[in-house]
Amino acid sequence: MVSQQVPQAVAPRKSIMSIRHAIHHYCIFETAFGFCGIAWKVHDAGLPVVTRFQLASAGAASTERLVLKRLEGLSVEGHTESGLADADPAIGGSAILALIEDVRRYFAGAKVDFSAVAVDLSAQDDFFRQIYAEARRLPWGVTTTYGTLAKKLGAGPEKARDVGQAMAKNPIPLIIPCHRVLAAGGRIGGFSAPGGSGSKARMLELEGIVMAAAEPAQQSLF
Repeated sequence: MVSQQVPQAVAPRKSIMSIRHAIHHYCIFETAFGFCGIAWKVHDAGLPVVTRFQLASAGAASTERLVLKRLEGLSVEGHTESGLADADPAIGGSAILALIEDVRRYFAGAKVDFSAVAVDLSAQDDFFRQIYAEARRLPWGVTTTYGTLAKKLGAGPEKARDVGQAMAKNPIPLIIPCHRVLAAGGRIGGFSAPGGSGSKARMLELEGIVMAAAEPAQQSLF
């Protein structure tokens, strides 16, 4: 009897594209409010999808630490703006540079619409994704409350707290405009970005909305 050798199973090789998809790219950049940070992954056809946004802090180093904290345990690659301009087009650099310029325009007082920016919320549960989708429908200069947003989703007033939690844990502030979602009675509510409710009030003022005195800052979740 002639024995036959059973071929060994070979693990599938990861394609270059799948490896590229696993990397979270990020860039720190300066605005009129301070240094912001953006992180993204690349999906099919080289389209960048934003995974994190860091609202402004006083310095580039502190903003980068906050971005990397949110990306802890993931494969990351940092870029400068000049580096993105010269980088492989497959990482979506030109689209990110255009978005960075839109963010700068926003913080300089321009009316900018971020509702068409592609975002990745795959790590969020279904209700949080619904909350974020509804929040993205709020245009520049328009606010709502936690309870009203919950009602629009067909939920009862008891879900207003969940809406507040979703806003506090928002991974992509500004692009998902949690600063436009207020507490009951139109009070400014908390804000877990650097600067707390004071930062929220400043962003609303850019959009022509003047709030009462800001509440104390919360610990940063962004």
